[in-house]
Amino acid sequence: MAKKYFLLLFLLISAYAFPQKVKIAGIVTDKENRPIEHVSVSQPNTTNGTLTNRYGFYELEVMPDDSVKVVFSLIGYQKHQYIIPGLAKDYNLSITMQPADNTLAPVTVEGERMITVVIGRIDYIATKRPSNPWNSIESLLATMGGVSSTNELSSQYSVRGGNFDENIVYVNGVEIYRPMLVRSAQQEGLSFINPNMVKTVSFSAGSFSAEYDDKMSSVLDITYKRPERFEGVFSAGLLGGEVYVGNSTERFSQITSVRYKTLRSLLSTGDTKADYDPSFLDFQTYITYKLSSRWEASFLGNYSYNKYEFTPKTRETSFGTLANARTFKVHFNGWENDKFLTYQGAFTLKGKVTDNLNLGLTASAFSSDEQERYDIEGRYLLEETNFTGENESIGSPLGIGTYMEHARNKLKSDVYTFSHFGDLKIDKNLLKWGFSFRKEKVEDKIKEWEMRDSAGYSLPSTGTDVNLFSNLRSDNRLNPSRISGFIQDTYTLNTDKGLFVLNAGLRGSYWTYNEEFIISSRGALAFVPAGLDNLSLRIAGGLYYQAPFYKELQRIVKDVNGNNVIEPNKDIKSQKSVQIVLGADYYFGRDDERGIPPFKLSGEIYYKKLSDLIPYTVNNVKIRYTGENSSKGYSMGADVKLYGEFIPGADSWISLSVMKTQQDIDGVKVPLPTDQRFNLALFYQDYFPGYERLKMSLRGLWSQGLPVSAPYKGYETGYFRTPNYKRIDIGFSWLVLGEDFAIRNTNSFCRAFKNIWLSLDAFNIFDMQNTNTYYWITDVHNQHYAVPNYLTGRQMNVRLLAEF
Repeated sequence: MAKKYFLLLFLLISAYAFPQKVKIAGIVTDKENRPIEHVSVSQPNTTNGTLTNRYGFYELEVMPDDSVKVVFSLIGYQKHQYIIPGLAKDYNLSITMQPADNTLAPVTVEGERMITVVIGRIDYIATKRPSNPWNSIESLLATMGGVSSTNELSSQYSVRGGNFDENIVYVNGVEIYRPMLVRSAQQEGLSFINPNMVKTVSFSAGSFSAEYDDKMSSVLDITYKRPERFEGVFSAGLLGGEVYVGNSTERFSQITSVRYKTLRSLLSTGDTKADYDPSFLDFQTYITYKLSSRWEASFLGNYSYNKYEFTPKTRETSFGTLANARTFKVHFNGWENDKFLTYQGAFTLKGKVTDNLNLGLTASAFSSDEQERYDIEGRYLLEETNFTGENESIGSPLGIGTYMEHARNKLKSDVYTFSHFGDLKIDKNLLKWGFSFRKEKVEDKIKEWEMRDSAGYSLPSTGTDVNLFSNLRSDNRLNPSRISGFIQDTYTLNTDKGLFVLNAGLRGSYWTYNEEFIISSRGALAFVPAGLDNLSLRIAGGLYYQAPFYKELQRIVKDVNGNNVIEPNKDIKSQKSVQIVLGADYYFGRDDERGIPPFKLSGEIYYKKLSDLIPYTVNNVKIRYTGENSSKGYSMGADVKLYGEFIPGADSWISLSVMKTQQDIDGVKVPLPTDQRFNLALFYQDYFPGYERLKMSLRGLWSQGLPVSAPYKGYETGYFRTPNYKRIDIGFSWLVLGEDFAIRNTNSFCRAFKNIWLSLDAFNIFDMQNTNTYYWITDVHNQHYAVPNYLTGRQMNVRLLAEF
């Protein structure tokens, strides 16, 4: 009897000391509510797993834990990951799996359709990452190969030696325009692209197909989503907030968002102490309605209001080396008040005429009303700084003076576009075409000047007269029209050697202002070798034009009074670029049993021969063209990127670009203004093992400094480079409430939310000083001193994100 009691006591102690496994069970279905067989259900980084049966049912035994992660994966469907906190008893988990975009550059398979991808899919940069401190598509686009951004306050980026004007951005097939009067990143505001509304992201860093308009650098093609059910997002932080809602019925869908942004806390980290009041408001909506089973109408609308008010007080900037240190001090009097109001809307009607023929029509309009007004006076002192041990002392003054800046600038622009597009599938060919008519209207009225005085002398000093350091006037009105069209064919051939996809097309355009007709041919060949589905090769190239708009044709001339006047150049021509790109993608490291996707190693080498260039200078984000086709040059380089899950369940990537550019301006060879010999970028994600509710995102950028010239002079008169751009931003997020938290079953308030995240961001965590531009000081002897204008320093931000 004693042995029986002892055995019973032993079993009870064992059951308490060694917890019994619990079961997670459920049914896996597709979006049509049909069961899916052979779905892998597993715990990552373990051998514990099972498969669903023909009824979609599974049962997985796991050990109880504070946090249990379960991964669902099947080829052809998006991988799903769930975190079950505080799992202590059997748990029911049924899910709906979403189809995956089966992408293999340079070929994308969509149903039965094969498309040459000279523009690659990078949907992962639109993935919601609560720990990502920069909530914008462009902030992650800057980490792609060949892309560079050296101003954290701006969403502008350069690609392979081109400037931002050479990039084209589409949202749902509609070209996106931006204000033209913006001169500093502080005025820029929100990007048009709203990450919460994005479904797919496609990007090409060059040599794109003929269906895209005349630009020389890159294409960013965004598609907004159609929600399958009601969804919403609310976010708020020190830098702004957003409210987003979306819903759909059988025939109707809509997504709508209101965003607000302020840079007050970021700008306060700079050298200039001031009363900053920047506020940016953005409203967007995308509505679709199915007229029938084959026809659909949609509307994309945007309203943006950017206001920048600035009252400077003082500034103190230290720069130079330890042996040659300088201190620049300024006391200000004055103000700046800028407003940028833009509207953009597009109505699209498209339909499936037959199973192989699709047709569509789009009518879109863009309107902007831009005002820039400021009167700022500054009294400055430039001094030597002497260091003796740990002490600092001020030496002799190098420059003393005052300056005054004045502007009353206005610009209004309207662009109306009517376009037709279509595609036809004929056997192994996919034929695409498009035609558009665009009416452009610009009214530009500029009145700005700057006066500098050093020790009682007006600069530039002539001995007797009082002169302005610079001045600029314009009173121009343009009302041209532009007609363009394209046709292209994609041919797919599957042979014993492998899969070949050939894309070739022509694009033509005519602009009434300069009466120029341009035509360009573009092509690409993609090859996936037989038996090597993890390797793809491609070659692409063609002739690309940069069709001018109002900014490119602005030429500065002297009037009879010696004033600088902007005169449109009717003889301006489109800039030209002959491009060739060789690329490859290699996939490796896939583990289907553990649900780990493959790593992707991508590389491209390119060469661009440039002619009829219009030289320009860059000051902050302001691009000032000479208005003359007086330059030629080239750009060449290589880009490499590695993408994958370095940490299971968290995608990351690293890219490296090397480049050399050169332009010849009237016989003087200088680099292009966006020339950077190297650019290293990293985006990395991680989470705490065993506690995956706490996540981290890190973005790092390191690139060579940009060429800089003296004010109001071109690079051909001499240049130097800014210091290298170095910056690391890091963000942490904690899942306060998750979709699978047990409390959602007992609390009605919590049940209303899918996820609630609390995030902490550290911008420029190492407080690195990056130079944006220079303020030039000139003494009476006409000696110049370049005082750096530093970008933002270290700044913390707290955010709350709720999804419902």
